[in-house]
Amino acid sequence: MMKHKINNSWAGLILLALSMGACKLPHNAVMPELKTVPTSYNGLKDTNNIAQKNWQQYFNDPYLLALIDTALQNNQELQIVKQEIEIARYEVRARKGEYLPFVGLNAGAGMDKVPRYTNIGAMESQTQITPGKDMPEPVPDYKFGLSASWELDIWKKLRNARKAALARYLASVEGKNFMKTQLVAEVAEAYYELVALDKQLTIVKNNVKIQSDALEIVKLQKIAARTTELAVRKFEAEVFKTRSLQFTIQQKIVATENHLNVLLGRYPQNIERDDATFETKAATDLQSGLPSQLLENRPDIKQAEQNLAAAKLDVKVAKARFYPSLGISAATGFRAFNPSYLLLLPESVLYNLAGDLAAPLINRNAIKASYFTANAKQIQALLDYQQVLIKAYAEVLTQQANIQNLEKYYDLRSQQVDALTESIKISGDLFKFARADYMEILMTQRDALEAKFELVETKLNQFNAMIALYRSLGGGWK
Repeated sequence: MMKHKINNSWAGLILLALSMGACKLPHNAVMPELKTVPTSYNGLKDTNNIAQKNWQQYFNDPYLLALIDTALQNNQELQIVKQEIEIARYEVRARKGEYLPFVGLNAGAGMDKVPRYTNIGAMESQTQITPGKDMPEPVPDYKFGLSASWELDIWKKLRNARKAALARYLASVEGKNFMKTQLVAEVAEAYYELVALDKQLTIVKNNVKIQSDALEIVKLQKIAARTTELAVRKFEAEVFKTRSLQFTIQQKIVATENHLNVLLGRYPQNIERDDATFETKAATDLQSGLPSQLLENRPDIKQAEQNLAAAKLDVKVAKARFYPSLGISAATGFRAFNPSYLLLLPESVLYNLAGDLAAPLINRNAIKASYFTANAKQIQALLDYQQVLIKAYAEVLTQQANIQNLEKYYDLRSQQVDALTESIKISGDLFKFARADYMEILMTQRDALEAKFELVETKLNQFNAMIALYRSLGGGWK
């Protein structure tokens, strides 16, 4: 009858702890509404998508492909991110171990001297192990055995923590993929910038030759008293100005090469490139697919999605801390004051088994703060996910318009360059017959040089827009 009452008392205490721990839980935070992604880009619903191509298929310059391959292998920032992935992977393993039983092997030795004039000391002084053998003093202590502890994951607190760690691991993997996308695009942009600078340097050298030839004509005209010293000096100044541009461009080439070598994870060296690449027409018929494909192709969107999943699980973990936790501990082994007695059965055998139930009852401010923090981070992760999605959609639309406008702009600039190039010859012929002055020749040559430079920059912008669209759609990491 007494045993039945004790059991009922323990059951009552457990129910009381459970009820106290579960009462007055904070409400979940109100989550913002998630906006759905649009169904198309400007009404186009073509499912073909250049992001489905890997970078070896998208780019066709062998020198550029070799540079991208080197960057993906040696870039230091990418290697650092890979180590962060390893850290996240081991964090998952650590979280998994928390909800499994902990079992350890224990062994020890010690010495214990109890004062004689105490209750334990008095009893030990009267104790005989065997007839004629008293308890040794001081008392040695030898032991070895197994111990185990296990927190029962009733509310899935530990399992949800492991799932959150797993989601963050997957987010770190997507972060690496996003960095690969960025790296491929950055290497390609630097490569085409180098080729564009080579093209500009060639234009400058050709223009120096044209201006030098014109200078010689002006000098002959001066000798024939058909022009003045002012015209000669003006032409000389223009030649010096154009020649000085060579060194500006050469410095830009050095800086761009060094930047590209840093991306490749190596010390500065010459970058091999094919100038003929710049003569090819930049692609304009680039399929963007559907906006919903961004969810699968853009690594930064998938990274934000995994971070949101982890934040949701963190809220569940924080909420589970309000509930009681149940732990079980056990131990078994052998213990004796003499090593020769350690394996004597059953006298040297020890064992224990205990259960521990703990629930927060008073002063739960720390747990509440942790819970509210988790809710705020969940809202933050949702807003971040929405922001990344909106930004990705806007980037695609921007580059689509950019490609179309640059194509029209390039066509008009090409016609301008053709007209100015022809006007240089015409102005030279007119000057020979005194039907045009030297200022018309100078202005024509200057306008032609500027137009050619702008045409090269426009072509570079076309290549950059092609790269940017590929990156915006999520291409480059596969």
